[in-house]
Amino acid sequence: MKIIVCIKQVPNTTEIKIDPVTNTLKRDGVPSIINPDDKSAIEAALSLKEKCGATVTVLTMGPMQAEKALREALAMGADEAFLLTDRAFAGSDTLATSTIIAAAIKKLGADLVFCGRQAIDGDTAQVGPQIAEHLDIPQITYAAAIDYDCERDVLRVKRQFEDRYQVLEVKGKCLVTVLSSMTKPRYMNVWDIVEQDEKEISFITFADLELNREDIGLNGSPTKVKSTATKQFDKTIETVELDPESAAQTIVDALKARHLI
Repeated sequence: MKIIVCIKQVPNTTEIKIDPVTNTLKRDGVPSIINPDDKSAIEAALSLKEKCGATVTVLTMGPMQAEKALREALAMGADEAFLLTDRAFAGSDTLATSTIIAAAIKKLGADLVFCGRQAIDGDTAQVGPQIAEHLDIPQITYAAAIDYDCERDVLRVKRQFEDRYQVLEVKGKCLVTVLSSMTKPRYMNVWDIVEQDEKEISFITFADLELNREDIGLNGSPTKVKSTATKQFDKTIETVELDPESAAQTIVDALKARHLI
């Protein structure tokens, strides 16, 4: 069984700073990490590898610095890593990004594809499902638990909803998007850290894929960001000590006065 895990290197949002003039993220000096949902997807794949036997491949798209995220995944226990990188990929929105990643998965081949539910820098939760559509395979999103019946060759997934769970079984190829709360990713161990240094990261460029330039990059991105802005907070604080009923009415009156309700 071959499992491909799609990951993304993202800025650590706990240390994000906003440029007050341009209203864009200040990336200089901000550490990058593996997207938390994606890291749980890596753990899910490694757990299946230990249970049933599998090859775990990590795949990401980005600049050369994304190699660091792939090295971390290898040190966790992944078998091989691929970096999709090319200037032709620059400016891709979720649709163009999923088009590129799906083309790479077709080239590499996979029985299962694991993705994080969404990336903390974009929060769209679109890329995983779009990859499944491009590959024309079933998809299961918001996975809160994953198990694999090795004898029956069946994947069992527990999906999370706001007020309930749904349990699904699938046989054959499929794509699963994973919640970060599903599992606690393992730490890198000393042996895997040493071993990953001997593994090569393979690079995939536009020339390696069967793609049209008009379907990727800015040309293939129907979504355009017109402007961004940061929310300004009023730091004025009014403290009152009231019983619950009076406090609730005070809040309601304040919201009405500001035409918020």
